[in-house]
Amino acid sequence: MSFEPIITYKRLAPKEIGPDLLQHFTRYQVTTEVWVKENDQYKTKADSFIDHWDDAKKQQVIRDLQVCVQAGGRVVAAITEGRVIGFANVESTRFGSQKEYVELPYIHVSNDFRKRGIGVQLFTRACEEARQLQAKKLYIAAHPSVETQHFYRAVGCTYAAEVNQQIFEREPLDIQMEYVL
Repeated sequence: MSFEPIITYKRLAPKEIGPDLLQHFTRYQVTTEVWVKENDQYKTKADSFIDHWDDAKKQQVIRDLQVCVQAGGRVVAAITEGRVIGFANVESTRFGSQKEYVELPYIHVSNDFRKRGIGVQLFTRACEEARQLQAKKLYIAAHPSVETQHFYRAVGCTYAAEVNQQIFEREPLDIQMEYVL
């Protein structure tokens, strides 16, 4: 008989976003196929690479989350047995021609906990946080992997009606998406 751990979801307070937050978190993704935009059309193409966070990258992510919360943004986490197994954050700064967007910079589930609906739960909670921040749309610079694109489409995201150039320039291969709240 397999044991399914109890998973709780919560908004993290600033004091909970410390240097050990992602100590047991595994960001590992093998990509073999990606979405690309060519001539205003999206298509898939072969591209092989591995995303894996080392301790230095985890500490950078923690700093990003701390800055987010200090600026009025929100961080939500999936926790089991006292460890973070998934998280998402929503920035507080609104942008776009109508100031209706807020950014979802991170949404990740630890490799050993994927395919259990945790990402969908985190996305739903991130949307709730964005609504509380008076946003009308969530803006996502989404990893181009076919699997990641499938996730965002499954939760209802579409291509961004307005592209935030500053976000686009951070990672030009990401697919700029939005979710209407």
